[in-house]
Amino acid sequence: MNDAYRSLAAPSTGEFKDRGSRFLAYAWPVRTEAEALEHLEFLRKEHFKARHHCFAWRLGPDGARFRANDDGEPSGTAGRPILGQIDSFNLTNVVIVVVRYFGGTLLGASGLIQAYREAAAASLRNGDIREYLVKDHFLLDFDYALMPDVMNAVKKLDLEVVQQSFDDRGRMEISIRKSETQATMLRFKAQLWKVSEEEAAEVDWPSGLKVKELADEPS
Repeated sequence: MNDAYRSLAAPSTGEFKDRGSRFLAYAWPVRTEAEALEHLEFLRKEHFKARHHCFAWRLGPDGARFRANDDGEPSGTAGRPILGQIDSFNLTNVVIVVVRYFGGTLLGASGLIQAYREAAAASLRNGDIREYLVKDHFLLDFDYALMPDVMNAVKKLDLEVVQQSFDDRGRMEISIRKSETQATMLRFKAQLWKVSEEEAAEVDWPSGLKVKELADEPS
């Protein structure tokens, strides 16, 4: 299972100049189309005198969702070259907007493709690229009588605790790498029951414990 992907850790910028035209590239890590559009609108207001605000994004851990927009440039000369650089760096959950200030000289289709490609590439070369894991999240809702067993199992399996609260009941959100979820949850159940994994596979969760899988993280 492919449960890891590469993305930016923080915003980054790049620039390319050709015959008086300036191409300013802004790259951000994003999780949703709405986030990407917010950055685009911000730049449209920030650079309101610019002639073009071309962009591309690729979203989702599998990179299945994407969009490329030429914003008035000749078809295929801006958005696609930008998207091509996102793919060249093997990234997802990224948006790049390239703002163009026209310098008075027409660059032609090949010149535009090169300019938008180089500006986008510069923003990614300047960025902090990291690998991220896709994780499943679970909410553990348990009686206080089970707290010692739950806490001990979480500690023994070194589970990642996202958040926890202790009011009328104990509540704890844990996350597990997606490719390891099934095996890890089985080991967790075996720890709680103090039985083998084979035996744990045949029984339900202990009384007093509710295990709820949470919705996927936004992609």
